[in-house]
Formats: sequence, C-alpha cells, structure tokens
Amino acid sequence: MGTFQIDFGKRDPVIGIDLGTTNSLGAFYDLTGPKIIPGDDGLNLVPSIVSVRETGEVVAGNTARELLLTHPERTVYSVKRLMGRGLADIQEERKRFPFPVAEGSEQVLRLQLGDKRLTPPEVSAYVLVQLKKNAEAFLGEPVTKAVITVPAYFNDAQRQATKDAGRIAGLEVLRLVNEPTAAALAYGLDKRKEGIVAVYDLGGGTFDISILKLHDGIFEVLATNGDTHLGGDDIDNLLIEIALEDIQSEWSESLRGDKEGVQRLRRAVIAAKEKLSFVPEATIDLEYKGKKYQRMLDRSLFEKLVAPVVDRTLGPCRDCMKDAGLTAEQIDEVVLVGGSTRIPMVRSAVAALFRAQPHTDLNPDEVVALGAAVQAGILSGAIDDKLLLDVTPLSLGIETMGGVVSKLIHRNSTIPASATEAFTTAVDGQRNVLIHVVQGERELVKDCRSLARFDLKDIEPMPAGLARIEVRFLIDANGILNVTARDQRTGRETSVEVKPSYGLTDEQVERMILESYEHAEEDIEARQVREAQVEADNILRAVEKAKHNDAWYELSDAERAAADRAVNELLVVYHSVDHNLIREKIDALNEATRTLAERMMNTAVGAALKGTKI
Repeated sequence: MGTFQIDFGKRDPVIGIDLGTTNSLGAFYDLTGPKIIPGDDGLNLVPSIVSVRETGEVVAGNTARELLLTHPERTVYSVKRLMGRGLADIQEERKRFPFPVAEGSEQVLRLQLGDKRLTPPEVSAYVLVQLKKNAEAFLGEPVTKAVITVPAYFNDAQRQATKDAGRIAGLEVLRLVNEPTAAALAYGLDKRKEGIVAVYDLGGGTFDISILKLHDGIFEVLATNGDTHLGGDDIDNLLIEIALEDIQSEWSESLRGDKEGVQRLRRAVIAAKEKLSFVPEATIDLEYKGKKYQRMLDRSLFEKLVAPVVDRTLGPCRDCMKDAGLTAEQIDEVVLVGGSTRIPMVRSAVAALFRAQPHTDLNPDEVVALGAAVQAGILSGAIDDKLLLDVTPLSLGIETMGGVVSKLIHRNSTIPASATEAFTTAVDGQRNVLIHVVQGERELVKDCRSLARFDLKDIEPMPAGLARIEVRFLIDANGILNVTARDQRTGRETSVEVKPSYGLTDEQVERMILESYEHAEEDIEARQVREAQVEADNILRAVEKAKHNDAWYELSDAERAAADRAVNELLVVYHSVDHNLIREKIDALNEATRTLAERMMNTAVGAALKGTKI
C-alpha cells in the first residue's frame, strides 16, 4: 500500500498545473497535502484567455476575459483545442472563433491578434506565465518546475505542444499526466489496497473517461476513451441559440453579428446554467445597449435540452469498459471531474450507468490541479512509494514489406513503454533501410497515419533476408515517442524523436479506432493478400536469380518447363484478392523448383567445405 513519506529538506518547488480549455489552475503539495494556489485577484481559477491590447501588451486570465467582451477579434479563448494541430484540422473551430488565423499558416498555425502573430503554444504560455506568477507570489520564491495535465486523448503532437508552451513560459515540464489520472491521485485512491476506479471527466471543452486499476499503491490505467467537442461549451451553445432566437423576436433585431453582445449573452447564460445545479429555476438576464432581455429557465426544461449531451458521454463509457474487459458491476469507485459534473442530471446518469454513487467530495474544478500537485510532490521527492502509469491511445508500428503494418506498441499499452523487434532486408546488398513509423489500428500503412520517416544508412551489405535490423520503440512518461533502428552486425544506429508538425484531434482518434472495428474483417483479408504477395515476390525473385546458376541448366527440359509453367500460374493469380489461391500457386512453384533448390544447396555446401577436413 502506498504511503506518504515527507522529507523536510529544502527542494526546488514543483507545482501542479491544470491547463484547461476554459479555465486553468495551479496547486502545490505541502506538508499537509495538495493546496490550490490562489490568484492575485482572490479568484483561484485563471480563465484560459489571452488578449493583445491596442498598445501591443499581451495579457492573460481575468484581464483578458474582460477584453473578450470589447475586443473579441484580439482575444483568444479555448486555445487548447488548437494545440498540436494544423490549419486543415481547425476548419470547424474557425467558424466558431472570432479571432483570425494569420496568413502563411499552412506549415505552422499562427493566430493574428492585433500586430502579433502567435502560435497556440505561445498563447498557452501566457496563461502558464500567469499561473507561474501566482505560484511565486504564493510561495515567496522562484518557480521553474511544473507538472502539467493533458486530456487522456492528447496524442504525441498535442503533448509536445503542451511541453513547448511550458518551456516558452520558463517552466521545466517534469511530467505530463492525464487529467482523469490526476483526479484519482487527488482523491487519494492509493489508500485502497486494490480496486477498479472509473474517472468521468466532463469539463468545458473535452470529455474523457478512464478506468484505473489500483494494486498496492500502484495506479495503472486499463483503458481510456472520450468524445470530442463535448462539455459545458456545448450546453452553453444550446442555451445561447435559444436566447438569440428570443432576442430577435423581442427586439426585432439579431444579436448574432454583434461579437460583444454575444459574449455578454454567453456570460448571462453560464451564470443561469450554474445556478440551476443548486436551485430549481434561474433567469438568463442581459442588459445591452439600453435594452433588456430576461428568460426564466427551470430545471425540467434545462434537463430536456442537455439530455442529448449527457447521453453522448455514456457511449464512450461503455466502450471504455469493453476495452478494459470489465462490466459496471466490477467498477468499485467512480470519480467525477470537471465543472459540468455539478449538473444533477449528469450525476444521476453516471450513477445509473456504473451502479455506484460517484465521489463528489472535492471541487470538480480543482480536482485535476490537486492531482497534478500530488504528482509534483512525487517527482520532487516530497512523496515516496507511489507510482503512476498511463496508456497510449493508439497503436504504434512500422511499415514492412508490402505496405503492411507491424505493430510494436499496441493501443492502451501502459506507458512508459518500450518494444523491440528484429527486421531484415528485401534486396541483395542493401545498404540503406527506410524506417517508416505509423500510428493507427488498421492493418495496412495506407489506412494509418504517418508519423516519421528516417534512414538507417551504411548497413553491412548482405543477401536479402540475412541482415538483422533491430527497431526499438520507447514512449517516455510524457507520451513522446523515440524510435531507434540498429544494424546488429555493425552496431550503427539512427534515432528519431517523433514530433509531427500537427496532431490528431480526439475525434480523429475515435474515428481511427472505430474504423479498425468496422473494417476488421476486410483489413485482415487485405493483410493476408499482401503478405502472400510479398512471399510470392520473394520466390519469384529467387527463381529468376536461379536461372543464372549452373544448377538451372542441369535440370531436364521437362523440369525447366514445369518451373516456368508454375511461375506463369503464380503471376496470373498474383493480383487476386484470394490469398489462399496465391499461396496455392506459391506451394506449386516451391514443389516445381524443389530439385533446383536442392542442387543449388548442394553446390553451396560443397563450395563452403572445399579443402576442409572433418
């Protein structure tokens, strides 16, 4: 069982940070446990908003939140949705966000805020700087190290972008930890000797579900799942849409094109929504440009409106249990994370699905930051005897002959993780080998995502199939992939840290996993065909090479004719979609060239033993 062992020696402080879509928060682990770091204005939550004043000054947090009302075109919010992503990935977001994308963003995404062009990591860095300042004021000393949380579905590029943001802000990011996993730490679930815990995280912009196994103080994530663009933002947008229709009817004018008006309405809607978690009815109240709008909203109507959003969270929960090989009855505890879990309907839906009352003791807005602080305490040495393991959301592998994927690390593998596999060459005398790293669940490379390509050069030239190339995949604690290829004979090796220019969205990850299920049967068949074709290529190449050997001319005319006929029959079925038919003709060619192979083997052995005494 994990225990807390406090070392009273002086250490550099390590803070925990929940870098959220809507709000961010810092926390610190002291002698009594994790504590939230207060803001300079008395408010703990720091809005994840950055704005550029007309003077060129960049501000973050509550100051930027006020500027969102008056200068929305110079203000960025929900930048977390853009982290590690490219221009092609954010077309839907561009429709919703008032801030413009800078010209020339095809390679690296930049936002145009006044005279400044900022990448998403640079924008996030300003939020982190504000949290850093809050921590230094609270602790009374410089802060340079942090643990930052990320959604469980963040892929390698999004995680790398988060680390980049920390570095820009002057923070050494010691660890990235999944948000639901941090919540388990915050609740001190290591105090259980063992058990299965589901962490349901419904925040402002993302939804994650993780299932963790606890055993003797060790946290292991069995499976994760989630949904994209799902959270409080979706509920807010539903209510805003109703209010906009009301306003157009009452005022005889539309507020849709008025950016400041829409943002003021958003505030009024959020205030009413938050009240409905505690009282049976609330009023959406807006005063703007001398006009007033009010609408009473009761909890019954509110629950009818949000029911589809709540239902969308339950599917990933069921899928996550299926991936973990568990039923609801096997879940011992359920933890709720994220401000949207204050909604009574959400709590009752989760309790019904998992057949257990969820933990709600801690403030759901603070629980992730508190967990990050516990992780920070582990890394700083303030807490001993505790281990945290996360998982990788998609399988990782390399391309092999025929465009087939050889998976080295499978989806939902615990990280840190490593895997090593030996491969060989396809061509005689081959000096260079191209290593193509891919990510995905499909069987063929064309259906997966390309992550990186690099060459292992100057390998020892040998006949095809004799070289031994060792490929090693290593995923570190932050989910960053390092791939090494090594020629076992010469010791030469090449490595690459996979840092794509943009990453996958949660939706794309979900779609890739879903497609792997939908196409499982045809993918296996396609893989079997390609493997049969690769085998056919090898034997056809060998026969063609053998025709230049003396052993070929030692065959009878009938034997050579039979071999040629078997070659032609294999070529006829080579492009067939029936792998059994291809293999049948491969076997026939093997049989037709058996005598040829035996004679070549005898010649080779005789040459090798010439002059040798046994």
